[in-house]
Amino acid sequence: MLPNDNRIDARDGSLLAVLSVLWGGSFFFNGAALRELSPLTLVFARVALGAVILLPLLRMQGIGFPKDMKSWTAFATIGLFNNVVPFSLIVIGQTFIPSGLASVLNATTPLFTVMVMAAAGEEALQMRRVAGVALGLAGVIVLRGWGIETRPGQGLGILLCLGGALSYGFAALAARRLLKDSPPLGTATFQLMASTVMMAVVAGAMEQPWRLPMPGIATWFAVLGLAGLSTALAYIVFFQILRRSGATNVMLVTLLIPVTAILLGWLVLGEPISIREIAGAIVIGSALLVIDGRVLNLLRRGA
Repeated sequence: MLPNDNRIDARDGSLLAVLSVLWGGSFFFNGAALRELSPLTLVFARVALGAVILLPLLRMQGIGFPKDMKSWTAFATIGLFNNVVPFSLIVIGQTFIPSGLASVLNATTPLFTVMVMAAAGEEALQMRRVAGVALGLAGVIVLRGWGIETRPGQGLGILLCLGGALSYGFAALAARRLLKDSPPLGTATFQLMASTVMMAVVAGAMEQPWRLPMPGIATWFAVLGLAGLSTALAYIVFFQILRRSGATNVMLVTLLIPVTAILLGWLVLGEPISIREIAGAIVIGSALLVIDGRVLNLLRRGA
């Protein structure tokens, strides 16, 4: 049984920081690889190579494959909502918006997780969390702005990234209900294997990757970084935190991701950082602190 989402210890707090760097790097790797690869082909390469990297580790640990269809169905469900849908939506969204903006939108994931958990009856929708959701949505409005779009398709890119964040909320619900005693390495590997099968069908039907020109060496390095660091290693860390501290706590990692991704996009890809993105990130970050509740408890104790 997964733990209640009421606290996170120092060890998992440190792992959250590591995870934020690994997942924050995914927006940078996506931005670099999309210069030569089409979106769905990139997602297929990400999950397939991630699974290939983890399989030898699975054998070294002596973890066997699931032997019944019920277990594979559970991993396929988690893979659908944790990989196939959000990866595809976010990477397509990044063809319209900068990687830094995509990462800030991804920071709404805990807001959607709270709403999905409450709608499914897994957690009570407390007033503190209602206020946090409202503040987070206000942050998205600040980030989006009220003016005319500055580039074609920006609105669509934002909606796609928000759809990816919502899918992560359903993934957290599926993980809570379907995962019990599965080891983090096994969970990471099996859900990536299931995702690979699904993405092979989707990418093959939509983009026919075998017809695309061979990408350059820089793109291959970006894909390997995406698969090895931001997928294989990141999911081992992710499912470790999930088992110990719960779904809502592990999703708080997205509070730290925007800083990593924006800085990488600025330093390496030369993407500008706007005042609106900074303001939106601050508001969304404040919303996540309200949802978490520990800062409010400290303030009440101080008073």
